[in-house]
Amino acid sequence: MEESSRMAEVLEPVEQLALVVHTSPVLEMGDEQFFKFCQINRDLRIERTAEGDLIIMPPAGGSSSLGNAQLTYLFSEWARRDGTGQIFDSSAGFKLPNGATRSPDVSWVLNSRLERLTDEEFEKFPPLCPDFVLELRSPGDPLRVVKGKMEEYIGNGARLGWLPDPVHKQVHIYRPGQPPETLDHPPQISGEPVLRGLVLDVPQIWAAMERKAGERSKS
Repeated sequence: MEESSRMAEVLEPVEQLALVVHTSPVLEMGDEQFFKFCQINRDLRIERTAEGDLIIMPPAGGSSSLGNAQLTYLFSEWARRDGTGQIFDSSAGFKLPNGATRSPDVSWVLNSRLERLTDEEFEKFPPLCPDFVLELRSPGDPLRVVKGKMEEYIGNGARLGWLPDPVHKQVHIYRPGQPPETLDHPPQISGEPVLRGLVLDVPQIWAAMERKAGERSKS
């Protein structure tokens, strides 16, 4: 037990805070202006809070990028088989009901909700909160900040949220009307009843992030 605690302390990353740019009341950007601002700054990962502050996030490191790619692939394969909704990757922005614009690492939206959007709404930042959201904690992400985003998603209508934390090998699960559930070293997690038939092999994600995917596939 003491050995595990010492390892956790060694692996605990230095926090890398995103850059917060306050614009109000000097500059008030409407939805159209904000969308154009993001388009002319495509090299930046930009979110916007409900208060209008711009959040400029650092690029993902190699480990997190591998994890995100693996998750997007697995969820896309499941969504193709399920057929009731669409998977979006981390480049998609969604305007939440509280006015914030967020970009989950992985999100899923029912087809029936997407069909109600106009072409213009779909081509820009869809004005809705996804049914499912996943935020993969990067090694430098402050956990309190990512947890705050998950609470925001649930408060704006998400029916299920997952927060995998590779630092502590935990998965935090968020559901409306319930306190968050934390699973330590889970071998699998089920998306039921929101994501019907989806079971995620969690160690597969950790292995991808640690460059051990090839070793795992041979075992």
